[in-house]
Amino acid sequence: PSVLVGDFLYSRAFQLMVEIGDLNIMKILSDATNLIAEGEVMQLANLGNFSLSVDSYRTVINCKTALLFESATHSAGVLAMSKSPKVKEEQVKSIRSYGHHFGMAYQLIDDVLDYVGNKTVMGKNTGDDLSEGKLTLPIILALAKTTGREKNSLLHALKQKSSANLEEIVEIIAKSGAIEDTRKAALHEIEQAREHLSYLPENEYRQALESLTEYSADRIF
Repeated sequence: PSVLVGDFLYSRAFQLMVEIGDLNIMKILSDATNLIAEGEVMQLANLGNFSLSVDSYRTVINCKTALLFESATHSAGVLAMSKSPKVKEEQVKSIRSYGHHFGMAYQLIDDVLDYVGNKTVMGKNTGDDLSEGKLTLPIILALAKTTGREKNSLLHALKQKSSANLEEIVEIIAKSGAIEDTRKAALHEIEQAREHLSYLPENEYRQALESLTEYSADRIF
């Protein structure tokens, strides 16, 4: 049923794009859909790649997560520009960049919460990424910073796709500074997103995006 509902939402989205009748928007969203799928495939292909680099990981989350937000804001900007001569190309670029950085931050925040989040608040279990053998930024950084028994514990959990010793794993990751470094990376993306919002007109819509950005940042504290 969940797959069928997903197919329905996907096809409904394309119906809405056709109703708008703007080929630029159709290109933005269809290209993004394609790249998002590529990002998910890249992540699957990297399962078991315990030497995954930070740059490679950022490429994956750019495709599988950031592009989703970027395409939403980019298409909104293009639509606004087609409806109003007051909207300038520079503003469309700014709102697109906002979406990109917000999306990167969203995924990095999710990476942190998977290890230190509140299960009740999140609505899902912590340690899910570990159970699936996914290398997210906290564990990539921790693997680079640990040695001996601690590194072997991380590798064992990844190979076994097990969160049975989650408390120990979280302690190792936190002790290495990887949680804090991932938090800082997320906040850097948040600051970039805020910067791009500053180029937009001061109104209730910009304020809503600013509030959304603040809310997202607050999730990791």
